[in-house]
Amino acid sequence: MAGLVSRLYRGEVNVDFVGRQKLWYGLSAFLLVVSIAGLVVNGLNLGVEFKGGSVFSFKAPSATIEQVRGTVQEAGAHQVIVQTTNNGWRVTTESLPEAEVTAVQNAVTKRFGSDVTLQVIGGSWGGQVADKAIIGLIVFMLAIILYLTMAFEWKMALAAIVALVHDLVITAGVYAWSGFEVTPATLLGFLTILGYSLYDAVVVFDMIKEVTAKLGTTSKVTYTQAANDALNHTLIRSLNTTLVAILPVAAILFIGTTLFGAGTLKDLSLALFVGMIVGTYSSLCVATPLLVTLKEREPRYRKIAERLAATGGGTGARTENAKAARQTVAAGASKATAADDKRKKK
Repeated sequence: MAGLVSRLYRGEVNVDFVGRQKLWYGLSAFLLVVSIAGLVVNGLNLGVEFKGGSVFSFKAPSATIEQVRGTVQEAGAHQVIVQTTNNGWRVTTESLPEAEVTAVQNAVTKRFGSDVTLQVIGGSWGGQVADKAIIGLIVFMLAIILYLTMAFEWKMALAAIVALVHDLVITAGVYAWSGFEVTPATLLGFLTILGYSLYDAVVVFDMIKEVTAKLGTTSKVTYTQAANDALNHTLIRSLNTTLVAILPVAAILFIGTTLFGAGTLKDLSLALFVGMIVGTYSSLCVATPLLVTLKEREPRYRKIAERLAATGGGTGARTENAKAARQTVAAGASKATAADDKRKKK
């Protein structure tokens, strides 16, 4: 395993991501079906900020979850969610009439001898937050489509948007199956992973654009081979970026939640944790294979593929084609690096 990792970091391993597109499409389809099933069967556990309700906060160091829940239910509440915080207990219920709110406060004070802080949240506020989040998402998608179409082409924009929707649905499915509460912090996490997922896709697309720009009728490599080697060339960058970013998020999600009661941060960290993993996967195994599928239908690249298939069907020819593709990618990378150095000197 160590040897494989070392070879991967030295660029000696060439993974055929594009050639296994049926595997990736099948895996993504399975994840999407499971996620959509979770959304249909379980739905999202919307927080009180979205559906409205009453929040009771108090201190009772010696109480248990069962005691707190039983006390609040006996006072008249039905939908009771009990959470521990750094400051004590946080109990969320459905919207209660004033008489039942007073009954809950009196019951908690009598049982645990603690003062109760009340917060009443209306569902209209959550609806406004959700509406603004949807508007922000639509504007973001339109801006991305416009940018990628101008900077690259519409087929790259389409592949990137499909990958983004793929990431959002799977992340929402994880929330549906896990039962994690969806709060405004969760929406922030969703919007954040959009940008993160897009970053990997843009890096890969930029390299693909660089190395496929000079593919002509006499080219020794197909668009598929050039794109796959461009993807391998950026693989380590994508993996390193994901690893560095996911470590602090994992610390908040697993260590902070279990040991320190991270509270609202866990809602944000789960979205980021799942989104970063799925985003890296989609940029490597969904966006690029989909782009190649679209591009190989163009007459220019279809003719190259047909010519090479007719003249280079042997193993040796395929090996030479792979070497040529890697050389093309290396030349493109060197050119890009030189251009960056020149800009820095200026």
